[in-house]
Amino acid sequence: MKKISVDLQPIGIVHAPYKKPHDTPFQGSDEVSTIELYKEFSQGLEDIDGFSHLHILYWLHQSKGYSLMVQTPWDVTPHGLFTTRSPHRPNPIGHAVAMLIGHKDNVLTVKGLDAIEGTPVIDIKPYVKKIDSKVDAKSGWLSNAMLRLK
Repeated sequence: MKKISVDLQPIGIVHAPYKKPHDTPFQGSDEVSTIELYKEFSQGLEDIDGFSHLHILYWLHQSKGYSLMVQTPWDVTPHGLFTTRSPHRPNPIGHAVAMLIGHKDNVLTVKGLDAIEGTPVIDIKPYVKKIDSKVDAKSGWLSNAMLRLK
């Protein structure tokens, strides 16, 4: 298989209450963060105020190394990396569905982002309920793990 290279350019930066990776809660919380888009991308936020939630894609710039088998905080059994949400990945791309609580100029204020201060943002997409909500989705091994957490 021929490998290709990918050139990613950040579109902005996260300003968050979390300073180090171990400070972030698993899968976000009610803490407020801001996303400051670089000025040349601010026009792309036109009409964003009509959305309640956004998909935020970001580069986990402090992630180092990875293993193809991972033990998660939810289970003692190791699982394949691509069946987990470990931040340690070959391409450390983070993803969160964050609640949009404000927008002014090139700055978004959001809740539910599990990124640290200074995290590069690589894309923002609207959360569209009719497309993104999958009522028949299965959660694999996590279904049983989540039951043990309750």
